[in-house]
Amino acid sequence: MNSRRDFLSLAVKGSFMALMPKMASASASVDTDGTSNVEKTMSNENKRHYKPPFKFGMGGVAVGNEFGVVTDKDAYNILEAAWSAGVRYYDVAPWYGLGLAERRYGGFLHNKERSEFILSSKVGKLLKASKTAKNREYYPFSPSPNDVVYDYTAAGVRRSIEDSLQRLGIDSLDMVFVHDISSDNKYLPTDWQEQFEIARKGAFPELTRMREEGLIKGWGLGVNTPEPILRLLEVADPDVCLLASQYSLIDHKNALNQVFPAARAKNVSFVVGSSLNAGFISGSPRYNYGKESYKIPPAFLEKRKKLREVAGNHGVDLRTAALQFSAAPDVAAALVVGVSNEQQILADYTSMQTKIPTEFWAELKSQNLIEQNAPTPS
Repeated sequence: MNSRRDFLSLAVKGSFMALMPKMASASASVDTDGTSNVEKTMSNENKRHYKPPFKFGMGGVAVGNEFGVVTDKDAYNILEAAWSAGVRYYDVAPWYGLGLAERRYGGFLHNKERSEFILSSKVGKLLKASKTAKNREYYPFSPSPNDVVYDYTAAGVRRSIEDSLQRLGIDSLDMVFVHDISSDNKYLPTDWQEQFEIARKGAFPELTRMREEGLIKGWGLGVNTPEPILRLLEVADPDVCLLASQYSLIDHKNALNQVFPAARAKNVSFVVGSSLNAGFISGSPRYNYGKESYKIPPAFLEKRKKLREVAGNHGVDLRTAALQFSAAPDVAAALVVGVSNEQQILADYTSMQTKIPTEFWAELKSQNLIEQNAPTPS
């Protein structure tokens, strides 16, 4: 019996063989510069970077019990509501609930036609069941028995993806994000720059090979700070990065003026996450993630107050405005939102279809609540 890896290898070879007649036919045509159409086509393909075909997706942090208990039944109902509303992009990670979110996603998605949805997960954190696991330190609301082993090597990437596929119960991932090589990750075994160097030699070239083999469609980083993304653009050839907690109504200047231009020059796009700053914009008593997320800078509290006032003056739901704002840049290929109940995913999905008056955005700029060069929804 073939293993999943054998099957994937055969599938890739079969796809190549199916293309051979077309390639042979095209090779008969040669331009005056001596370059065949096949060579030019392959060259153009190599320059293309994968972008998710769906602009809106569901993130898996809350379903992994990051902020509180979500039961298996509630998680299934959330996924069912998302699917019924038309959501076809799902983002998850081994880290979310230490395997819990992937198991829940898989329990629902493995019954769906694989071609109907896209899925991204993450690498760099291997899970290992242990009686002495620090799971409660990481995720106090998750029943997972797993501990975390950081591994950004080539072998670690392959192992991580295989483990994710087993937890999900499906045969492939569309996108893979190298997770949390960032200065804000206090759990890294060594300095983030040292871990980045391990990934530069291991994870990055391995994911490029997997893309070339057809095992994944695209890859990039999934981080909460800009420095790793800017460095990645200098040393590798990613497709799309998960930009979390960096482009919201509250905080977007650096991403807009530093990260986006650098990515645009390399034809790299973004999946934008945490556009509500982990719910802060919509009223949560926390800002972003971590054990000290309750320590909210006074300036952010004041800005949220002013944003609410402008939204109230124009009859605009601030959560709706925040979601649309984060999805507006040309480099934002998709927006993913965290969901802890059915009503949230339905409200967020509806928000993306809601019309916001242009006067609202104009007033935000006139009060310097958003950058003057920030794209706004049309």
